[in-house]
Amino acid sequence: MPIYECDPWREQYFAHVECPPDVHIPTDDVDAWRFNPAHRFIYDKLRVARSQGIECGPYQVPPPHYPVFCKPIINLKGMGAGSCVLRNTQDYRERCRPQDFWMTLLTGEHISTDWAVVEGEPMWCRHTRGIPGKAATFDYWIIQARPRPALESYCAEWIRRHLRDYTGMVNIETIGGRIIELHLRFADQWPDLYGAGWLEAVVRLYRDGVWQYADLDRRDGYSVVLFGPHGLRYAHPSRESLAAYRATPGVSSVQITFFEDLSPDRHIMPPGGFRLAVINCVSFAAGVALRSTMARDFGFAETSRLALGAG
Repeated sequence: MPIYECDPWREQYFAHVECPPDVHIPTDDVDAWRFNPAHRFIYDKLRVARSQGIECGPYQVPPPHYPVFCKPIINLKGMGAGSCVLRNTQDYRERCRPQDFWMTLLTGEHISTDWAVVEGEPMWCRHTRGIPGKAATFDYWIIQARPRPALESYCAEWIRRHLRDYTGMVNIETIGGRIIELHLRFADQWPDLYGAGWLEAVVRLYRDGVWQYADLDRRDGYSVVLFGPHGLRYAHPSRESLAAYRATPGVSSVQITFFEDLSPDRHIMPPGGFRLAVINCVSFAAGVALRSTMARDFGFAETSRLALGAG
């Protein structure tokens, strides 16, 4: 399957998509780095911040004021690993490491946008709004049907300037309308919520260098995340339980997002919890209810209960 997926819980989305063996489509940043040597610079987060005129600096240069945000210059494994807020000089000395950089602490909505790009020209995009949980986690995501004209204009201009000869998918994360991260791939957490035929359009993009997707049945979707307490050893649900979860009305898919045979400390997880599952759904109420059920089945009470944010 030339759509490369490193997480077995997401292979359900790609197993039945026809893709020629000589077409290589990454869904992970390690593969995207490997396949795109000419465009690896986008993984340098310090360079991305500087390209937008955002105040920033490497580890060796102390911030002139606080608070600032600190994270690794390059992180191909995601999950917010190594990121933190520096509130004073002591934080900087104790928490900022040689591989890190600091930047302006941005505020506002956290948006993940998938873009289809042909020779540096943006052809399609879809926005997903992240609703924060605790300690560098997301409680859920809203896969939005509506456009965001100002954000689209800003990101499209950046793509045209910096990715002139690139064809493929790009994922851009923004906070408050400014780019914080880019990925030479699409977000593989919710492709089932983009509509029928979307993955086939992605294959055509990489195979033929064209974007052809009508996108006629857009509707809001939701990706609800279940985090458990750190320090526990979790077991996967039974095959029967997983089938029952996935058969829930209003639920599109369920991902069990950890390796049962790997110790918890071998997983890269944010400080706010150990990610156990992702529930994709077209009914937010159904997704949240199923999350509570799954938490009880995993052996703890699920306490994260944010109201549905405005789209």
